Amino acid sequence: MAARIRKGDTVVVISGRDKGKTGKVLSVMPAEGKVVVEGINLVKRHARETIQEKTLPIFASKVMPLDPQTGKGTRVKFKVQDGKKVRVAKSGTVIANAVSE
Repeated sequence: MAARIRKGDTVVVISGRDKGKTGKVLSVMPAEGKVVVEGINLVKRHARETIQEKTLPIFASKVMPLDPQTGKGTRVKFKVQDGKKVRVAKSGTVIANAVSE
């Protein structure tokens, strides 16, 4: 199955406690079907004398990539342009590969 959500993408949460929030994808776990999104699904863990906030993974089906043209969540389809397979938003704009390490 093709990856509709990739590391570095900006996504919007469509259901759950953090519905409506946006964030950058930090990592993708295709085997579990989960993604880690910056600032989403934060939990507090008590470690010795301090309290640390930690970002936990959420299911990939609960997030949608942001459409570069409209700024809203969008479905993704794939097209071949110039011999390369690219992700295309519902509006027809190409979603750039934003992997930054």
